[in-house]
Amino acid sequence: MVKVAYIFPGQGAQYVGMGKTLYNSFPKAKEIFDQANDILGYDIKKLCFEGPLGELSKTVNSQPAILVHSIAALRALEDSGKDFTPFCALGLSVGEYIALVASGAASYKEGLKLIQQRARFMEEASKQNPGKMVAVMNVELGKVEEICKEAEAEVANLNCPGQVVVSGSPAAINKVVALAQGKYTAKSVILNISGAFHSSLMLPAAEKLSKEIEKVNIKKPAIPMIFNATAKFESDPAIIRKNLVTQLTKRTLWEESIKLAAQKGVTTFLEIGPGKVLKGLMRRINPKLTVQNFDTVEDFSAVKTTA
Repeated sequence: MVKVAYIFPGQGAQYVGMGKTLYNSFPKAKEIFDQANDILGYDIKKLCFEGPLGELSKTVNSQPAILVHSIAALRALEDSGKDFTPFCALGLSVGEYIALVASGAASYKEGLKLIQQRARFMEEASKQNPGKMVAVMNVELGKVEEICKEAEAEVANLNCPGQVVVSGSPAAINKVVALAQGKYTAKSVILNISGAFHSSLMLPAAEKLSKEIEKVNIKKPAIPMIFNATAKFESDPAIIRKNLVTQLTKRTLWEESIKLAAQKGVTTFLEIGPGKVLKGLMRRINPKLTVQNFDTVEDFSAVKTTA
C-alpha cells in the first residue's frame, strides 16, 4: 500500500479568493469558515474571498486564514469518500499548527485561537525588533552560515536544496545580500514577510506564546507528526508544546523533515491548503516524490486515491 503524508503550507501561500470554491461546494468546508468568524471575532471569510490582498497578507490575518482554508479543505477531503489514510502529517511554520489540528492533537477552535495569538505576538515582536528575511540561492549552508556570522544574521529556513532563508535586522539582511553577491556572485531574493521570523528577534513573541500554549489542551497526535524544530517524530504533548515555541526563534528543518518521511516509506504527499509552494520545494528535495494539491474544487476532482 502506498504511504501518504499530509503537508500544510506556511505564510505567503494566501491569495484573494482562497477557499471560496470549497465553501460553495462542500458543507463541511462551509462549516469550518462559518465557525472561524465566530472564533476569531471578525469576518475572516470575507477577507479570504474578497481581500484586499494587502490586508489579507498582514501576519495577523494571513496565518489564521491559511489555517482556516487548510482545515476546510481537509474536512472536505475526509468527507469526499476518497480513501486516504495518512502515515504522518507535517506543516511548514504556520502549517505545523494546521497539522496539529489535522492530527487531532488540538481542537480546531483551540488551534485557531492559538494561531491568532501567535500571529499577534509575531507582529508585535516585528514592531519591537524590525527585521527582514532573504532567500540566498545556490550557496552551500556552511558558507551562508559564515556570511550570517559576519552580517549578524541567522539562518531561518532550510526548505530545499539550493535555498537558504536568512533572518535579521534590515541592515543585517542588506549586508547578507551584499556578501552573497560579492563572495559568490549569488542571487538573493527578499521575501514579502513583515519580520525576521524563526530568529532570535522573535524572542518576545516566543515568551508570550509559551505562556498561552500551556493553556491549550494538546493531546498525543492520532496521526504521527514530524516537527520543524527537530525534523523528528514527536508524540509527547510537553515536547510538542516546546517545539511549537522553539520554531519561532530557531531554523525550520523542512528539507530534513520531508527526507525523514520519505525514509519511512512515504512516496505521496498531499499538499492541503492554499497555493502550491510546497510542491515547488518538493521538486527540489526529491523529484521522484509525488505531490498532489488540494486547494480548489478543480484540484479536488483531479486528486487520485492512492491509499
